[in-house]
Amino acid sequence: MTKTLIVNARLVNEGREFDGDLRIRAGRIEQIGSGLQAREGERVVDAGGRRLLPGMIDDQVHFREPGMECKADIASESAAAVAGGLTSFMDMPNTSPPTLGREALEDKYTRAAGRSRANFGFYMGASNDNLEAVRAIDPRTTPGLKVFMGASTGNMLVDDPDTLDHIFRDAPVPIITHCEDTPMIDAELARHRERYGDDIPARLHPDIRSREACIRSTRLALELARRHDTRLHVLHISTADELALFEAGPLVDAEGKVRKRITAETCIHFLRFAREDYERLGHQIKCNPAIKEATDRDALRRALADDVIDVLATDHAPHTLQEKDSPYVRAPSGLPLVQFALNAALECVHEGHFDTATVVQKFAHAPAQLFDVAGRGFLREGYWADLVLVEDAPFTVERGQVLSRCGWSPFEGTTFRSRIASTWVNGELAWDGQQLVGEPHGRRMEFSR
Repeated sequence: MTKTLIVNARLVNEGREFDGDLRIRAGRIEQIGSGLQAREGERVVDAGGRRLLPGMIDDQVHFREPGMECKADIASESAAAVAGGLTSFMDMPNTSPPTLGREALEDKYTRAAGRSRANFGFYMGASNDNLEAVRAIDPRTTPGLKVFMGASTGNMLVDDPDTLDHIFRDAPVPIITHCEDTPMIDAELARHRERYGDDIPARLHPDIRSREACIRSTRLALELARRHDTRLHVLHISTADELALFEAGPLVDAEGKVRKRITAETCIHFLRFAREDYERLGHQIKCNPAIKEATDRDALRRALADDVIDVLATDHAPHTLQEKDSPYVRAPSGLPLVQFALNAALECVHEGHFDTATVVQKFAHAPAQLFDVAGRGFLREGYWADLVLVEDAPFTVERGQVLSRCGWSPFEGTTFRSRIASTWVNGELAWDGQQLVGEPHGRRMEFSR
């Protein structure tokens, strides 16, 4: 394994920014200090005062494998992730076939081994008819159980009340929910089709996937979680209205133990886009739940700063441009985001919405804490050396830079004021600021349960 000493860095970790050096040995952080001297055989990297962060942990991606490799696969999307400073990901179960049992779960881990440039974990999924498989989950094998309380791919919409109640009562791992009320959405879609046919204007997507549909479903999830004292994590909050349903305050107590039983996440696209952007980007920013108003965007930014929202993620979900160019009812929902998500989050720092330490807390520390990820998510001696070096130097996103297989980004033409200078995964350089480096070094994540 490569031995590396990073000197003259501005380390950002656990609410602090400080100048220091960091030594990597055997894939892990061996030493953090000041004035560290190079040893024989070490590669020395002079950070020149640039910020050194723990690698981001994305708790919500759709890398499309198995079954939809024409759009993406674990190899292509993990490459995009490390280019964006994301060193670990948790992949969703709505693949083809869906991840509804132990065999399908282990198949994904087998596929990722030796091919993923980032560390990997895979969710189990719930359906109306796999309750026994849910009860049999080994908590050490998965970050959590994904429950779609809104429409999803294949047999993964859980809409039977008794099944939902039993899942929330019996799941041996945290429950992760997509909350939208399907009957409300279906009614709005039918009403809009009567007027527009299949070619509904993209700007009306947030009226069809409405805030009311989000609120009703989120309230149901919280009610079930409180009834059974379930560890619940609500994904991709998109409205200001839902924020009042969640507890403000730090995620962990003074001893570092998670103090909240119910937590909330939002996604980078909800911080960067609003309804007016549909006129420019159309179905490129069509996603579920929908990007809504500028007032929602601004409230979500404040909620991150105020510790109402606990996690920032991407919900990376690539589709081809040909698919996205279809009429509304056939254009799929989802955006490719992993490669430029950290840049977009740091743009919020440049704009004054929150500081870099908040980005690190929400995008690295919190996912590790919530999902009991062993040895990752922090700059700590003994932890795996998953690192990202950030340089405050502007660049403009161009299509030719995109590494996701779908080949496009909603951020094309956007100038960001920070760029990813280097990414290390398990102590090995994976991205040098211009290109991918070496072979994949991603590992299966371990969950300390």
